[in-house]
Amino acid sequence: MKLRSKKAELPAGMRERVPPGQYLTEKWPVLHYGSVPSFDPKGWDFRVFGAVERELRWTWEELRTLDRECAKLVVADMHCVTTWSRLDQRWEGIPFAKIVELAKPTAEAAFVIAHSEHGFTANVPLADTRGDDCLVALRANGEPLTAEHGYPARLVVPHLYAWKSAKWLRGIEFSATDKPGFWERNGYHNHGDPWTEERYWGD
Repeated sequence: MKLRSKKAELPAGMRERVPPGQYLTEKWPVLHYGSVPSFDPKGWDFRVFGAVERELRWTWEELRTLDRECAKLVVADMHCVTTWSRLDQRWEGIPFAKIVELAKPTAEAAFVIAHSEHGFTANVPLADTRGDDCLVALRANGEPLTAEHGYPARLVVPHLYAWKSAKWLRGIEFSATDKPGFWERNGYHNHGDPWTEERYWGD
């Protein structure tokens, strides 16, 4: 099923779930800039740092252990700035609230900067990560993330456009100041709310 119709022509029950300017698809398009990074579990690590009381670092095996201890399933709609929407995407992984609990961001922390492979970053206000559906996801739709969709880990912030759910995640920085990431520096909106079509700077 792929619907490119106007929102008013969507099946009943779906209209209110598809933001303006989006079409519905069951496919999961692959979109990224540059090559898919390789993954070496022996040399891979995940850091939490910045404006926190306790900086953290996990190896891949340690992160998997944390996942086994607190894994959560989130079912959420996914909206890409390129105008497709995919409903009922299933994510599993470590609740972002667990990262907050362990690292204890300081009172100055106001932004989350996702650090990914190849030096890519994405910036999100800390307030946007407070929802129960925000995860460091290791699985999608019951399977480990594929390489093209961010294996081994990606940030998931479902209520913002998908580029904020940074793939190939290697670290989380809590920051007192905003630091626009790769896509934001190249013209995409700094916040990225699909429902108000915050696609590009100036929207």
